[in-house]
Amino acid sequence: MSSDADVDPSEYEGLEDADVTIRENEHGLHIADDEVTGVSSQGPTPEKALENLAAAVESYREATDDDPGDDWL
Repeated sequence: MSSDADVDPSEYEGLEDADVTIRENEHGLHIADDEVTGVSSQGPTPEKALENLAAAVESYREATDDDPGDDWL
């Protein structure tokens, strides 16, 4: 992870093995990027950006799962 923030992405469920970068944009929002999936999210703090990223990565993985299971009916 590259960032100026003192946060650890591996503390967030779903980001344990992620390659995460965090940056701050010109508006003061923190942007968290998962380099493996290409998913990004933002938040007012690095912690909130990571929390939002973990939820977004989980949604991404659910959406790209090839096994529809029985609940698609």
